[in-house]
Amino acid sequence: MHYRPRTAILNNLEFDHADIFPDLDAIKKQFHHLVRTIPSEGLIISPASDANINEVLTMGCWTPTTQTSVNGNATWNAVLHQADGSLFSVYFDNVDQGKVDWSLTGEHNVYNALSAIVAANHVGILPSDAITALNQFKNVKRRMEVIAKINDVTLYDDFAHHPTAIQTTLDGLRKQVGKERIVAIVEPRSNTMRLGTHTDTLAQSFSQADLAIIYQPANLNWDLTQLSKQADNIEICTSIDDIITRLQQEAPLGGHFVLMSNGSFGGLYQRLQAALV
Repeated sequence: MHYRPRTAILNNLEFDHADIFPDLDAIKKQFHHLVRTIPSEGLIISPASDANINEVLTMGCWTPTTQTSVNGNATWNAVLHQADGSLFSVYFDNVDQGKVDWSLTGEHNVYNALSAIVAANHVGILPSDAITALNQFKNVKRRMEVIAKINDVTLYDDFAHHPTAIQTTLDGLRKQVGKERIVAIVEPRSNTMRLGTHTDTLAQSFSQADLAIIYQPANLNWDLTQLSKQADNIEICTSIDDIITRLQQEAPLGGHFVLMSNGSFGGLYQRLQAALV
């Protein structure tokens, strides 16, 4: 609420930072305060499908708004040509603005691209020029970054540490690689994950993975074994050594190993590469 933007992208709103906010309504209140600071000549950009953001806007909004959608009917809409989101057309009021053809995958990144195009347009950049820039965009580190290809295994480093981020990232990869094997390896390191706030939703976020290995460090505040009871594809490991041993067993099957953490994962990135050679 202290940024005081003229152009604001409200990409999604979910419960997080459980060490700071008691519940989702408390976060909505902060978003409402932010919305109130945006001037009347500004612009608020948000996905039409996010019910929480829509609720915030109904709490009071005195700024023009515009919405985005994927294969929908919002003012700014992306029509997918590849299910993984790597190729799509951009429409404004049903008028084709051009195609984004890039290396990123996942519906969340399509929404990111749309929002960037709309925000750029608000400050005077033509959508066609924004699309040209996106087609030249190279992804940042730790966002499905390929860190190694060893025999038939591709290793990825990804910053995902929230169930929705995990789910959308794996969904994008699944749509890209088809039936190839996907193994997700997750360190529940964020404060919200460590508190066990997402106990009821975390297991389902691995639905697109053939196997999910979750690290249970000794100082975690809750027992992860309950997750393995919710889904057959989840295994719990209590040490980095155990994770490496398990992945060595999986490596002959090939596929995509996605390491997910907002930290260093106990040196797993470097140690696993050495172990798989």
